[in-house]
Amino acid sequence: MFRNVEIALASLYVTTTGILIAGIYYVHQVLGVEQWGIIAFLSLLITLIVGGVMARIAITPLREHFYHLERFSKETLHELNLPINTITANVQMLRKTHTDEKSLKRLERIEVASEMLKERYNELDYMIKKQSEREKIEHFDLGEVIEARLVFLRSLYPSVVWQVDIEPCDVYGDRIGLSKVIDNLIENGVKYSPKNPIITITLRNYTLSLCDQGMGMDEITLIHIYDRYYQSDSTMAGYGIGLNLVKRYCDRYAIALHISSKVNEGTCVKLEFKKREENGK
Repeated sequence: MFRNVEIALASLYVTTTGILIAGIYYVHQVLGVEQWGIIAFLSLLITLIVGGVMARIAITPLREHFYHLERFSKETLHELNLPINTITANVQMLRKTHTDEKSLKRLERIEVASEMLKERYNELDYMIKKQSEREKIEHFDLGEVIEARLVFLRSLYPSVVWQVDIEPCDVYGDRIGLSKVIDNLIENGVKYSPKNPIITITLRNYTLSLCDQGMGMDEITLIHIYDRYYQSDSTMAGYGIGLNLVKRYCDRYAIALHISSKVNEGTCVKLEFKKREENGK
């Protein structure tokens, strides 16, 4: 497909150049026009017309490719939703007939894995909608979003000690995207706190703070933390793209992002949201 685009673009260049040269020759030699200003204007006009037509032809294969890719992604997401719901429903049914501790622990692990699949489903759905510029921008209570995420994260990380102090906070933006930002920051805190993880979450005066007492980062690492695929410790799980996405979200919705860290003491991330009267919404 991309080979066809390359061929189309090369054809665009050659054809436009040929028509331009032929046009100049025809106007100057055949029609006898000596005013070079008129010749230049007509040449520019011909170039714009031919270039526009050829560019439309060249971009058609790429447009069709992304259209089919988006449709395939939506169909795949739809197919994933059914087995996830089936697993969840059957786990709930099995809980009614299995009461011994061993079976309940197994069911709990299945349920947590199902929730993780559901989160990935929501994330893919969010990314597809974001690419299509169809995010749902709205006012919502950030405190409620944090509480909802903690319900899931507490089951996922039972060994973590959570210190939570949040108040209602009305913000404006993309609720699903902000949920992913919170998940990423908390998961980073857990991931880089290998011993007795303690996560402190504070929401006061339109400022969200997420702090851990983990391994921390030095100044060199802090310089590169927003680089895509960068990881300070290659042995840790993850793709190294999380903070890059966090920063992009914060930049998009004018959220001030501050990260402070000390080696062997931990890391603290602060998100400063605009008050409702400040963003004019």
